[in-house]
Amino acid sequence: MVAPSSVTSRLGSVFPFLLVLVDLQYEGAECGVNADVEKHLELGKKLLAAGQLADALSQFHAAVDGDPDNYVAYYRRATVFLAMGKSKAALPDLTKVIELKVDFTAARLQRGHLLLKQGKLDEAEDDFKKVLKSNPSENEEKEAQSQLIKSDEMQRLRTHALDAFENSDYTAAISFLDKILEVCVWDAELRELRAECFIKEGEPRKAISDLKAASKLKNDNTEAFYKISTLYYQLGDHELSLSEVRECLKLDQDHKRCFAHYKQVKKLNKLIESAEELIREGRYTDATSKYESVMKLEPGVSEYTVRSKERICHCFSKDAKPVEAIRVCSEVLQAEPDNVNALKDRAEAYLIEEMYDEAIQDYETAQEHNENDQQIREGLEKAQRLLKQSQKRDYYKILGVKRNAKKQEIIKAYRKLAMQWHPDNFQNEEEKKKAEKKFIDIAAAKEVLSDPEMRKKFDDGEDPLDAESQQGGGGNPFHRSWNSWQGFNPFSSGGPFRFKFHFN
Repeated sequence: MVAPSSVTSRLGSVFPFLLVLVDLQYEGAECGVNADVEKHLELGKKLLAAGQLADALSQFHAAVDGDPDNYVAYYRRATVFLAMGKSKAALPDLTKVIELKVDFTAARLQRGHLLLKQGKLDEAEDDFKKVLKSNPSENEEKEAQSQLIKSDEMQRLRTHALDAFENSDYTAAISFLDKILEVCVWDAELRELRAECFIKEGEPRKAISDLKAASKLKNDNTEAFYKISTLYYQLGDHELSLSEVRECLKLDQDHKRCFAHYKQVKKLNKLIESAEELIREGRYTDATSKYESVMKLEPGVSEYTVRSKERICHCFSKDAKPVEAIRVCSEVLQAEPDNVNALKDRAEAYLIEEMYDEAIQDYETAQEHNENDQQIREGLEKAQRLLKQSQKRDYYKILGVKRNAKKQEIIKAYRKLAMQWHPDNFQNEEEKKKAEKKFIDIAAAKEVLSDPEMRKKFDDGEDPLDAESQQGGGGNPFHRSWNSWQGFNPFSSGGPFRFKFHFN
């Protein structure tokens, strides 16, 4: 239910001469209606005044059915349609009123208003001129003259807009069309013309807005749906493109261009959905392959190439393939320097490659464009910790393995280095001391990197064997002496040696 005051206000502001309807007296004798029709009209009038539009409309429907020659019933029904925003439905009723009562100037003036909004300037002018010839009231005369002047101005602007379009002066054409469409808001053809100008000027989203309006203003407007779909496709929005082209096919399932476009968009959409599902499952290699297929399917639309590379960059980063990730992410960032997703993924790849300064720079750039992103903030803090850590003791470097090395690789590297640097291998006192220190570092690296919990702490920039890092206080970071490691078996997975090695 609509508030009565809002209905009256709306009708008065949008259609000033329509308020005559509310006070229009039922002329039973003139219209020759029966008692039932009179009852429907009176009840509908009360419901309309109360803002109960749907119920009022039902009463006026019944009145029209009861007496198809009753101009009052048609006029009142037109009023409800307009109050409900259904101008298309109101127009035939107003025309019927004028057929039944030629001198009903309020209906003719109202029809002129609607025709002007639809951009039917010649028909609107004809109505306004006839109002002036039909002995109108003072207010009706002023309104008709005002609307005639406005219609003449629209005719002039329309001519200028068409001339500018023909001369490829799309900026000027848009300027003229802007002014016309402030008045002729329901003119589908002018909206389509402005959309074409926007396309020529490289403003596809503005074109889409006009075409969407045109698709509603003109029945069975398959051309508008087709253009909207192709524009979304060019913008890289494959899902909206698919939705719009389906609307075209609902209107005409045999539409050749819509059907051909539908097949292309559906195939592309299926590939992308499949790739995203693979990413969710952690199957990054398969997802990469799918996105490579996307680029092959649509090489002519740069948006799909960039978006595909952005996701491939993400896959490489998550799949711990830093070299490939850095390469592809860099290609994306060359096209889109502010691409936050590519910056984050490249930063993660830089961390794996121990390129901490570069990672910090990428995270800081990403943060400039999205300062509230927690992932960026945490990544930046981690990169800064790792940079600081790298200036101290790096267990990965001590064992000579990559940050993404598996436990088996870590144990293998440890055993080899432990054999090489075991102090029993050295007789010279100075060399033995150097070997002891080296062996302590090797054993410490193995202890940290072979323990999942300790390794995670280290990967997050915290040294689990560093008293200062753990407690924020002092203490020797190399707090384990040679004696604590003496007898440690490099060929076991942990624990003290069961025997000592003696070398000839």
